Amino acid sequence: MNTTNANEPVIENRDELAAWMEKGCKPPAGWRIGTEHEKFGFLTDTLEPLPYGGERGVRAVMEGLLDFGWKPVFEGENLIALGAPQCCPGSSITLEPGGQFELSGAPLENLHQTCEEVHAHFGQLQDDCEKLGIAFLGLGFSPKWTREETPVMPKGRYQIMKAYMPKVGNLGLDMMFRSATVQVNLDFASESDMVKKLRVSLALQPVATAIFANSPFTDGKPNGYLSYRSQIWQDTDKDRTGMLPFAFEAGMGFERYVDYALEVPMYFVYRDGQYHDVSGHSFKDFLAGKLPGFEGALPTYQNWEDHLTTLFPEVRLKRYMEMRGADGGPWRSICALPAFWTGLLYDPAALNDAYEMIRSWSAEERENLRRNVPRTALKTPFRQTNVQELARQALEISRCGLKARQRLDQKGADETHFLNGLDDIVETGQTPADILLAKYHGEWKGDIDRVFEDRAY
Repeated sequence: MNTTNANEPVIENRDELAAWMEKGCKPPAGWRIGTEHEKFGFLTDTLEPLPYGGERGVRAVMEGLLDFGWKPVFEGENLIALGAPQCCPGSSITLEPGGQFELSGAPLENLHQTCEEVHAHFGQLQDDCEKLGIAFLGLGFSPKWTREETPVMPKGRYQIMKAYMPKVGNLGLDMMFRSATVQVNLDFASESDMVKKLRVSLALQPVATAIFANSPFTDGKPNGYLSYRSQIWQDTDKDRTGMLPFAFEAGMGFERYVDYALEVPMYFVYRDGQYHDVSGHSFKDFLAGKLPGFEGALPTYQNWEDHLTTLFPEVRLKRYMEMRGADGGPWRSICALPAFWTGLLYDPAALNDAYEMIRSWSAEERENLRRNVPRTALKTPFRQTNVQELARQALEISRCGLKARQRLDQKGADETHFLNGLDDIVETGQTPADILLAKYHGEWKGDIDRVFEDRAY
């Protein structure tokens, strides 16, 4: 096996990439739940976004969290992330391009632990930020700040992405700087288990988008959507987004996903402590030793991992699966989103029921859901019914799956109560975005500043 100058093993062929992904397979006893959520920091007196530096900036917030045992991660002289404290291995805090503050949670055994993790995180932030006059906003899209008003975090990869995005879509910069999400990362047991879970989660991802729709404002006024965050993905970069129709074709497996990823244009290569711009070139060229600027060099596994993070389909496959369809939202949604997907995918009977539910859906029907849900959410038509009814079915399957898991807390309660907040949404058909719009046109009298109080953590 060849190596780089730093003696890192390199990848020599496509089969090694598929084998690397297959090593993510775990027996059910090893399955974990990893929850990530992003939120917008703002100054409570001016409602302005947090700059990177200064006494009341993002860096100051991260420096304050060092007191809780978090470990600093630098890029040059810039503090750009925090590694896990000794008490909480596997978690991290990172910065999205516009300063969105992200907790990447540890891989945990159950949803009770997930919510304990979220509770601890917000407790630390409150201790850290209250004296600074800083709070955080739970929405899927920045409700007031323009692109020009939004800060840019000092990370090399973001500069490369910022330059490339306008070449391939109209809304990529909005995705980078003004959107926020909550997602959950889940495991699979085998290649066939991965395929089944991938198909279920891709088909039902627009249903999750509808349930968690929470981004109806742009530049201080309604934008005509309930999930504008989801809408912007449709005009970001068609090469790396979407519903992955090939995942439903015969022969789907790790190799087929590798073939897809090899064709998606790269953004960068990270070598020698620097991000090198190779935007627009394919990983296939890199694998052949023909990447411009890196002729004769072969990729490392870290290069492959980096590349996979720059693919943005509705469900992303690595050595685990990432559910990517939900808007950032209020505190309870951070626990409800992983509960929804864990119930659907981690119990065999629930997974079978969910698969039967979506089995006959055509590629056109799946794509129509994705295309229309951002605007009409639960009211989106589907066959002789609508997404509200699909959500009701999916929620019931998920609840049965969680009940069957029998993961109990200290009081003897199972995980099903984490879905309770979704019942009202599904039964009434009123998404978080619908409720915000009613307030905006009603008691707020068009004052967008009221959302900073309504959706603050």
